[in-house]
Order: sequence, then structure tokens, then C-alpha cells
Amino acid sequence: MREPWDDKPHEECGVFGIYAPEQEVARLTYFGLYALQHRGQESAGIAVSNGRDIQVHKGMGLVAEVFSERILKELEQDGKMAIGHVRYSTTGSSLLTNAQPLVVHYQKGMMALAHNGNLTNAGELREELAKEGAVFQTTVDSEVIVQLIARYGRGSLEDALVKTMLDLQGAYALVVAAENKILGMRDPHGVRPLCIGQLEGRYVLASESCALDTIGAEFVRDVQPGEIITIDEEGLHSRQGFPAQKTAVCSFEYIYFARPDSTIDQLNVTESRRRMGVELAREYPIDADIVIPVPDSGMTAALGYAEESGIPFAQGLLKNRYVGRTFIQPTQEMREVAVRLKLNANAQVIKGKRVIMIDDSIVRGTTSSRIVELLRKVGAKEVHLLICSPPVLYPCYYGIDTAEREKLIATQLDREGIREYVGADSLHYLSEEGVQRALGGLSVCLACFNGDYPAGIPAGTKEKWEEFKGKC
Repeated sequence: MREPWDDKPHEECGVFGIYAPEQEVARLTYFGLYALQHRGQESAGIAVSNGRDIQVHKGMGLVAEVFSERILKELEQDGKMAIGHVRYSTTGSSLLTNAQPLVVHYQKGMMALAHNGNLTNAGELREELAKEGAVFQTTVDSEVIVQLIARYGRGSLEDALVKTMLDLQGAYALVVAAENKILGMRDPHGVRPLCIGQLEGRYVLASESCALDTIGAEFVRDVQPGEIITIDEEGLHSRQGFPAQKTAVCSFEYIYFARPDSTIDQLNVTESRRRMGVELAREYPIDADIVIPVPDSGMTAALGYAEESGIPFAQGLLKNRYVGRTFIQPTQEMREVAVRLKLNANAQVIKGKRVIMIDDSIVRGTTSSRIVELLRKVGAKEVHLLICSPPVLYPCYYGIDTAEREKLIATQLDREGIREYVGADSLHYLSEEGVQRALGGLSVCLACFNGDYPAGIPAGTKEKWEEFKGKC
């Protein structure tokens, strides 16, 4: 159940891997996962290998809840390398059995795998593997990848990953620990991010560069679409497992998901969000008194809008950082109180003002309507809601939990209907062209806005859409 203020898409996972025999690899992985906590808060896990055996510890909850000093010391021992994972489930229920890394025995020993993304053909692959006698212990599509690697495992692990890549459809960035080495792989479209860092002559893989910064590693480069990276005692090796397709990194990484201090595919997230605010100001100049963000992801875009428009920036909404995921669920009558516990309007800043409010997206519209109501109650003269992305019209099948298509407000109401629903004086979305200009022309996935899925969609999806349209 979502909290009453929780109307945002959720990222699925963050992955981390390090080969550094001279370092405390479990502890470094712990810190790396801490930096990637925003990518998933349901479960966390670390697998440590000495080149033969693999120890794993994982649990439900945040990184700091799952690991203690005692556990890290037990994992460390003679570890040479480690991989880690934080998870928000989009496929597979929220159970410990589905937490990662997955650790298995296969014909060459032990293997651990951590995966970020979603396969669009996981169902078909699972059925095919089951017919061949495969037994599944989880409901996550990451186990399908493990089974395929094991199936092709007679040769080198790199060869197995190449063959596995040929079978996979969808989005994936993964790290694997086996045979005294760490491997990383990114799907041919590069939908999910994965980068390489260097720490005292050893190498690191991470979903975002902020994890490298946290452990003091130097950013080297992004893993290229379709590339397989091997890290072992001899250093870093690269192999193109599949010809890179048209790059389609997820636009929502820049709009909302990634940490502001991360750089993905050579593009800084903070700068991208500032440019989105600039583009909003150019597309929608509004006569107003102040520009305020919906914290935290709207902050930089609001600064960009204020900079371009000349309208003063103000922090009109304050966020309570101590209302966490375990906050008690309110009754229907208390939902307004719950929203105020999470976000509160600053009456001294808002009263009597014409307000431009900047947010990253509208999915269901419930949060936006409650925030506009908060601003009205403290005396806002006007509220103009500006969104740093186009309307979300389609669900994501590549590792982001948006919503069923029939639950997306933009499929139910036109723009004027949405404006009336949220209670704003005006509502404006950044255009697809504006997003692309803000991202410097980088080729990105805009599927949740236009339905153009670069890495395919699950079987039967279009038929379901047509059925939904027929009911509208």
C-alpha cells in the first residue's frame, strides 16, 4: 500500500561490484549501497567471494537495517571481491526469497548475480527453461538470467554472458561474481545505467557514479550498451557482447530517479534538471511572484526556472525527512494530516502570492491535488503547476514501477481535466522536445510518454491496451 503522499514512480534496483583483494570489499560494498539507497528500499544484500566460495547476507529493509558491524566482519574474512544490491520490487513479490544478490551453484562452482531492470520476455524464457527441467526458487526475472548463464556455462563466463544476452529482451544492468572475477553487463540499448570506477588500481562497477564518489573511487567511464566488462587480477577487460543498438537510457533517471550528484552517460543529473527548468520557463512564461519546488526532485528545476524567468525562487514547501517508509498508515479521515507530516507549506512565503510550483511528474494526481490544497489553505493567490516531463501515458516495462495504464491520470483525463482535478490555476508539461534539449540531444527512452518502447514490450500488452481503450 502506498502512503498518501506517495504518487511517484519507483526505481527498481541499484547494483554494485568491486574486485579489490587488498581492500575490505564487504565494507566498501556497504558504503556503495548506502549511496544507492534511493534506488530501492525494500531489501539489501551483499555477496563476498574469495575466488571459490561465496558468502551472502541479505534482508528486508534499508542497508543500515540489514547490516551490522558484526555481519560485515563475518562477510569480510578473506574476501577478494563483492557485489551488492538494493531493491524495490517491480516483478516478484516483496519477499526475502526474492532479495538479491542471487547465489547459486553451477557446473563451474559458485556464482552470485545482482540485476537492475526488467526483462520483457521473462515469462517465455521461464517457461522454456522449466520445460528443460530448470527449477526456480524465486519469482524474479533475475533468476532467469542466472539459469541462462548456467545453461551456457561450459565455456568461459564471458561466452556464457554473450549467449545469454542474445536471449534477453528488455532492460538490464547486472554484476556477476564467479570464477575469481567480477563481470558487468549492460543491455544493448543502455536503458539502465552502469559505470566503472577505479580505486587504488582496482576496479568498481556501480549503477551511479555517486557510489564511486562515496568510497573514494575515481570515475573511469560508463559501461557501453551491449558491453561486457570483466574485472580480475589482471585488471579491466572489455568485450562487446552484442552490437550496440540506438542508445535509449531512461529519461526518468535524469528527471527523477538518479541522485543529483551522479553523472550518467557523460551527462550530470543536476545540470540536466536545471536545464529542464530553463526549458519550462521558455515554453511557459508565467506572470507570478515566486517559484517554489516540490522537494526534493523539483528543487534544481525550480532554480532553473527562476534563473531563466527572473522570478524569485523560494522554499515554499518544507519536507519532513523523518517520516519514513514505516510510518503508520492513517485512516481516510487522517490522510490530510499525514500529508502535512510529510510536506508542509510555509505560510510566510506563500500567503498572497502568485505561485509557480515545479514538480518532476504527475502519475495518479493524488499528491499534486493535496499539495495544491495545502498552498491554497495558507493563502496562495494563484497556483500554477509546471511539470518537468510530458504526461505519463504508458507504463514502464524496463524496471520502473509507474502504474497500470488504466491508473495513470493522463489516460483518464485531458490536460484541462487534470488541471481541474489537482486544483491548479494552470497546468503545463515540458514537451518531449524540451526534455531532449535539456538532455543535450542524448538519445533517451521516452516510452512512458509516447509508447515507443526501444527494447520491446511483454507479449499480450498491446491487446490489453486495446481492451482498455474500448472501455474508455
